[in-house]
Amino acid sequence: MDNLRALAMLAGVVFHAALAYSPLMHPVWPAADRGNSSVVDAVAWFVHLFRMPLFFAIAGYFSARLVTRGSMAALFRHRCRRILLPLLVLTPPLLAGMTRLTQHAAETASNPPPALAWIRAFIDQHGAMPAMPGWAHLWFLFYLMLFTLLVWVASALGLGRIGTRLFGMPALSWVVAGPVLTAPALMMVGAPWPAPEFFVPALWALVFFGLYFAFGYQLCRHDGLLDRLRPLSSFLLAGALAAYAWLFRWTDGFETEHASAWVHGVRALLEACVGSWMTLWCLLASKRWLDSRSTALRWLADSAYWVYLIHLPVLLAIQYRLLDVPWHWTLEFAASLAATFLLSFASYQLLVRHTVIARWLNGGTTLSAVSTTTSGPHGR
Repeated sequence: MDNLRALAMLAGVVFHAALAYSPLMHPVWPAADRGNSSVVDAVAWFVHLFRMPLFFAIAGYFSARLVTRGSMAALFRHRCRRILLPLLVLTPPLLAGMTRLTQHAAETASNPPPALAWIRAFIDQHGAMPAMPGWAHLWFLFYLMLFTLLVWVASALGLGRIGTRLFGMPALSWVVAGPVLTAPALMMVGAPWPAPEFFVPALWALVFFGLYFAFGYQLCRHDGLLDRLRPLSSFLLAGALAAYAWLFRWTDGFETEHASAWVHGVRALLEACVGSWMTLWCLLASKRWLDSRSTALRWLADSAYWVYLIHLPVLLAIQYRLLDVPWHWTLEFAASLAATFLLSFASYQLLVRHTVIARWLNGGTTLSAVSTTTSGPHGR
């Protein structure tokens, strides 16, 4: 779970880097490059549909471990130190940094993309950047704190018994239940679902990600479900790929905006199939291939949280500078991603790993730590 959590976080860095070369995001992403490809959309949005559902399932799993090994109070103390505090402390400087980088790019870029050109016109007219309130890429911390509160509510109401009954269902029932339960939330938004980054929580996000969080929470207490699902592993992967291929082709790469209520519902169900089945498949795959302890994996798991927290300003700084560089988009994508990872990992190793920040974010573990069940924002 620890290693899988790290990969899910690092996949988010790749996803954000890909947005600059996405035809779908070209009109609205401020760092959008002139070069793009539908291949980027096909891959990036597939990962998008299950990366955060998987992330919240893992978060729920580690929340249950904290309660089981400690208490509800221990869960709250942990979440306040490792999630609420980073959210409150890091959001202002990260937002300020990204705002300053965007303003500078809007004022200096010779070939601004549509969103950056609009920002430039807004600055010329109003003398300041447009207000963009929200949590940016740290929105997941906000929702994790909300779900922590809901864990206490569910415990007080004795709702855990419902999970015990549900996890007694046949494994095949979960293949159907996952998409059916999560599709209604996705019907409230377009496809692909947007990041709920505003300060006010979105109902669809509370329901959608909350169901995955609850699933992970119960999975910790009923680990046998994965063993029962293992014979269906190939079907889960094939079914998710088929559902996504149908969805991507049907929507012309998510470019089709208007649809009837019935069509929108079917598309939401396809999204839900991809998210649910790939989450289950990733959990099964990680139990088979990532269930190991090594120095490299330990270091990666420890650094992933910090890397994800600070990567977006670093990435934007690099991609804004590449806007006027006449390189092919593949070269720019590779260069911006490699530089972002290099700088982010280096900052962790040189500035964070041996400091109080590491103890704050990672609980003070080292590469010689014995347990791999308590890493990052979810476990330690």
